Amino acid sequence: MKVCTDACVFGAWVAKKLQDNSDKKLILDIGTGTGLLTLMLAQKINTAFTAVEIDEQAFDQAKQNFLESKWKNNISIFHSDITTFETSQKFDIIISNPPFYENDLKSFRHAINQARHDSSLTLSQLLETSLRLLTTNGAIALLLPYKRLNELQTVATEKDLHISDLLLMKQTVAHDYFRIGAILQKQPGHTVNETITIKDANQHYTPEFIALLKDYYLYL
Repeated sequence: MKVCTDACVFGAWVAKKLQDNSDKKLILDIGTGTGLLTLMLAQKINTAFTAVEIDEQAFDQAKQNFLESKWKNNISIFHSDITTFETSQKFDIIISNPPFYENDLKSFRHAINQARHDSSLTLSQLLETSLRLLTTNGAIALLLPYKRLNELQTVATEKDLHISDLLLMKQTVAHDYFRIGAILQKQPGHTVNETITIKDANQHYTPEFIALLKDYYLYL
């Protein structure tokens, strides 16, 4: 599971949002993959993290990454299907970079399908499961393709959730939006809309990208 630029943008954006609120929060990472999002947030927020991953190889990789990091004492990881994951804790923040492609062409490799397609965990199931594990005033942060924004808004409404923050991402100034970062809460309110473009017309990182990612990338 490769580390993608859009996931890095999403992780840095969520970390910045959480830094602006000094309250200590318990954070759950659903489908942690390599552990990227947890490790990005752990660099900025001194709290307890729980990561859950269904794929065995990804779980092993994330576990190794956590153990080799300076934040290993703050992170617990579980090899589990999140829909059957049992815990007595409720979480203040749930983050997820879930499978993207519900009805698109699938690979012959099961691990790739599980990572990229939500046939094993639909958006509706993800939000339903997150609500079970979320505190009353908690929030859910998701990374999704831009083309699924309308679907997210529909499913969120069905679950009585509201989008409090929305980030629209472009790969370059010449491209349309391709990803969204969304933060959902139970309490209704005004949606804060933001945009970010990763590269300019000369294929250089934009100032807003550099400002957001400079603490994570080695060479910016």
